[in-house]
Amino acid sequence: MSLKRLSVQNLRNLSYVDLELAEHLNIIYGANGSGKTSLLEAISVLSLGRSFRSRKIKSLIKSEQEQLTVFGRLVVDGEQSVEMPVGVSRDRQGGGQIKVDGCTVSSASQLTEHLPLQIMNGHSFQLLEGAPQVRRQFMDWLVFHVEPGFLSLWKDVQKLLKQRNSVLRRDKIDPLLLAPWDKELAVKATQLDQMRQQVFDRFLARFKALVEDFIAIDGLMLSYYRGWDREQSYSECLEAGLNRDIDLGYTRVGPHRADIRIGILKQPAAEVLSRGQQKLLVSALRIAQGAVFQEITGRRCVYLIDDLPAELDSHYREVLAGWLDRLQSQVFVTGVERDVLISAWPVQSKERTQSVFHVEHGMVTTCETAPVDTVNKPTEYEVGQ
Repeated sequence: MSLKRLSVQNLRNLSYVDLELAEHLNIIYGANGSGKTSLLEAISVLSLGRSFRSRKIKSLIKSEQEQLTVFGRLVVDGEQSVEMPVGVSRDRQGGGQIKVDGCTVSSASQLTEHLPLQIMNGHSFQLLEGAPQVRRQFMDWLVFHVEPGFLSLWKDVQKLLKQRNSVLRRDKIDPLLLAPWDKELAVKATQLDQMRQQVFDRFLARFKALVEDFIAIDGLMLSYYRGWDREQSYSECLEAGLNRDIDLGYTRVGPHRADIRIGILKQPAAEVLSRGQQKLLVSALRIAQGAVFQEITGRRCVYLIDDLPAELDSHYREVLAGWLDRLQSQVFVTGVERDVLISAWPVQSKERTQSVFHVEHGMVTTCETAPVDTVNKPTEYEVGQ
């Protein structure tokens, strides 16, 4: 999967941008505040229906404008090149429209299925520093994309947990009322755990190979915690913890407590590694995730890397660029200095296409062309045209 064309209207300081993109490497450079990250946010809108920086749509829409529009033309992986138009419009009142291949869709998850993203930015450190929910979402992204039944099963588990917790909060509880919820929850939670475990095992093997080839971090350990005692079935855990759950009014253990534990010699990795090592480790996690996705589905992720040089010296920038170059996926990378970004990548090969864009005050100029013409921009841009 790659993004062949990107058109943006009224997103932050981008009034109108229409770009033809390289299949592999797209370098975006310019001063701080020029609009580099806004281009990445536009791509995020095509995948998530929102920015990766915030769920608030109003902050994305250019001041004094009522709506933003992002349109893209995807090239679908396969034996034959197939193009698919995708468009999103959002307004200040919270309304909007999503179109995929000319058809209106109701769920942003349908966008994600068509344009899977891996995002590396300042928030990526939360994979090491953040709460278990961050790592659980990271793991479930991959399970969602490679296990067709995951989303439905996950929703069922969330619904059952909500119903069980509702019963637990009553003044007087008859254990018989909980029995049917516990029985069904135990079955579905176990199925969900098995999906996660199988995908994690494959991810871990790919991650280890990646890290061992390029960086040496002694004592690095990754493990999957399913959310309850591995020596007991979930039914046994629910039964043993019932009185405590009643006292607290919620279910303490289960798949909603799953986590990926990342440590160095039994200490949290975030407390041991330098900032540069953390960034490279987080990048390796993201790249390994994308690599497993590619191996299982035969499709490629699109990588968004905001401010590549931050926290990385020239050696580590080259390591990260080398990883990405080997995947042959589409990459969008931003930074202040053009030469620093270009020099990180291996000498350009015949297999890699490359484009360079300069951003200044919301205007985007391609490598050897004049700035995008905003005088003759369309007055109305139809989503999915």
